[in-house]
Amino acid sequence: MTRDEQQAILTIALMAAFADGRKDEREREEVRGIVDALAGAGEPNLPALYQRVLMKQASLAVAAAALPGPEVRLLAYEMAVGVCDADGARSEPERRFLVELQQRLGLDPADATVIAEQADAVAETPLAAPLPAGLDGVPAPAAAGAAGVAGSVAGVAASVRPASLSEAELDRTILNAAIVNGALELLPESLATMAIIPLQMKLVYRIGRSYGYELDRGHAREFIATVGVGLTSQYLEQAATRLVGGLLRKVGGRMLGGVGRQAASSAMSFASTWALGQVARRYYAGGRTLDSAALKSAFTGLLAEARQVQSQYLPQIQAQARTLDVQQVLQSLRA
Repeated sequence: MTRDEQQAILTIALMAAFADGRKDEREREEVRGIVDALAGAGEPNLPALYQRVLMKQASLAVAAAALPGPEVRLLAYEMAVGVCDADGARSEPERRFLVELQQRLGLDPADATVIAEQADAVAETPLAAPLPAGLDGVPAPAAAGAAGVAGSVAGVAASVRPASLSEAELDRTILNAAIVNGALELLPESLATMAIIPLQMKLVYRIGRSYGYELDRGHAREFIATVGVGLTSQYLEQAATRLVGGLLRKVGGRMLGGVGRQAASSAMSFASTWALGQVARRYYAGGRTLDSAALKSAFTGLLAEARQVQSQYLPQIQAQARTLDVQQVLQSLRA
């Protein structure tokens, strides 16, 4: 994939991020931070690209025309759908954007519909549904880093609100979810990235329920956003990191390097999921008394811890990636 093709796909993804017109200043800054981070990794034109999209100077027709092959065009559409679905059901402006994009890319409407339906089903997966078979029992012995944080959280749980799950079960639930999400980021399919946010929401739901709270999708989504994980920006960062590293799909029958970026993307998914689970555990164990500032502070601190934990579980993440079938995972989530 050429640099121009990467730029065109990122332009389309950024246009999708702002298609609904509802992104507030905080969300725009999150997207800007992603662009700046990627630029620092060797993509000097991305900040200018971001400004052009934000100022509505980018052309969807020009970006689509820069993608000559059917596979890269399908990849661009998949990324755009994932961005639109990351923060929930698509709005009407997002639907119109995707219809125009499908037409500009010259995609078969049937192919576009299949991609959109897959993404919709994953984004709206029932929170109470169990994880796909085989993903709930990842061997995950306690690590020193994990045990240290778990101990402080357990103290809150014991003194304020008991959980239906034991401390060991909560440890395993959080760690398993982080391992699965880290493994998904080691796979080449762009649809793998779409499953990460629903699995994070499912994790928040399961932890809240273990402490006696019945949560809905809106609450789980709001909690994740409150701790500082922007849903759209998280998906965009993961997908863009993989794209720049040549990791999204097989284009032209081959993968294009990028092992370092692939590992970084996997580590990010593991860390954000693990830290999110630990913060949710502390929040619900404490009777939901932590305010947004305390939640953000706790999440930021736990991210550093999570990166150390990730290095200890890298073999398990890699082993899980070798056995994961994306279509089977997505099918299980939809069911």
